[in-house]
Amino acid sequence: MTYVGAQATFEEVIKSDPDCAMAYWGVAMSMIHPLWSDPPDEDEFAKGQAMLELAASKGEKTPRELAYIAAVESYYAQGRNTKEAANLTAFEQGWKKVMESFPDDPEATAFYALAHLATASPDDKSYVIQKKAGETAATVLEKIPEHPGGHHYIIHAYDYPELAPKALDVARSYGDIAPSIPHALHMPTHIFTRLGLWPESITMNIRSAEAAKNHPAGDMLSLHYLHAFDYLAYSYLQQAQDAKALEVVETIQGLDAPIQPHVASAYTLAAVPARYALERQQWSAAAEIVPKTPSSYPWDNYPAMEAITHFANALGAARTGDKQGAEKSLKRLSELKAQAEESSAYWAKQVEIQRLSALAWHQFHQGEREQALQTMQSAADLEATTEKHPVTPGEIIPARELLADMLWEMEMYQQALDEYVIALIRSKNRFNSLYGAARSAEMAGDKDKAGQYYQMLIDVAGEGDADRMRLKQAKEFIAAK
Repeated sequence: MTYVGAQATFEEVIKSDPDCAMAYWGVAMSMIHPLWSDPPDEDEFAKGQAMLELAASKGEKTPRELAYIAAVESYYAQGRNTKEAANLTAFEQGWKKVMESFPDDPEATAFYALAHLATASPDDKSYVIQKKAGETAATVLEKIPEHPGGHHYIIHAYDYPELAPKALDVARSYGDIAPSIPHALHMPTHIFTRLGLWPESITMNIRSAEAAKNHPAGDMLSLHYLHAFDYLAYSYLQQAQDAKALEVVETIQGLDAPIQPHVASAYTLAAVPARYALERQQWSAAAEIVPKTPSSYPWDNYPAMEAITHFANALGAARTGDKQGAEKSLKRLSELKAQAEESSAYWAKQVEIQRLSALAWHQFHQGEREQALQTMQSAADLEATTEKHPVTPGEIIPARELLADMLWEMEMYQQALDEYVIALIRSKNRFNSLYGAARSAEMAGDKDKAGQYYQMLIDVAGEGDADRMRLKQAKEFIAAK
């Protein structure tokens, strides 16, 4: 069940049983998306408040039902805040009270795990909150092994490089629990992506996209359809399945149905064309991607997503020596960062990482190599302080990988190798980081290590498209040993 589907179901219950208090509660609860960075808009927030007032006024309620209503009221009681942090903190405390009052209630425990996870800072590398949320969700599976919420929240809790192995078994079993639900089919791929298990990610995202066709958001194409396609394109590109990745690009660009407005939809629309060009070092193509495509989409609501295209434009222009084009796109990135700051410090930071990365390569190709290296190091260091958002399978191009690329261009091969190795810890089995590590080791004179990384690249992408030059080079190196 998705939030949209859940809300529709609760509204059907209201039609058939207007005195069902928990149906009104369910509508209000469905409007809160703790992990999605999309707080209710003014109309949704007002509707949620109204639903809770009706929930409180309808019929006799058990102590458990009253506690559930109070937990959701705690979110709305904070008022509408675009940055949502105060609401989510209150929401977490509300569900904590319910769980403590009803320790044998697996639903309360699952909701607390979700609410607790929503308070985690992407800058906190101790993962204390994430670990606690995962452990809490695991207690739900101990009682009910097929509980979908237990599976779902464990995957979200452990969707980090250091923690992902803890969720692999859960990820592999989740798809069997609700095989017709697009988000349930997609969720395992968060872990598969973290671990570089591209074939499994491809299989599940294909299933998710197909299921999403049968679960539209009203008369609109669901965000889950697009979300699956971003993860699918990313996985195809890591396996050098460029023809398949192009099919995803063309599908996205050929959509004519209305698209559900959402951060995940916006991210996919911008990210997929950018990934396709940048992952294949097609700099001229990257420079020419048209921002805000399709033009009918409400891009003004998603400045950080619009920034993805300008990042691709800036990096493409920089790498082709187009000074004017690079500076134009860099200026727009600065503007979009300021807009993003109004609602999300996290997304503003992501735009800044992209701006610094593109600026570094612009400086590099304008002959300012030492300054470029400093700027690129700043971008990589800033990226290291944060984490990827669940909305994305990975950064469009990791700043650490771009730093390694620059070191390689400066013939600092051992330093480049060191940075590629660090990049692979965060983004396991990335095609270009594996290639970069292999090539850097080769140029540094370490043929054995070069062979190890080239073989890893072949293991990951050996069946990829024949015209991917980096894959050809890997095969030639191994064949010559």
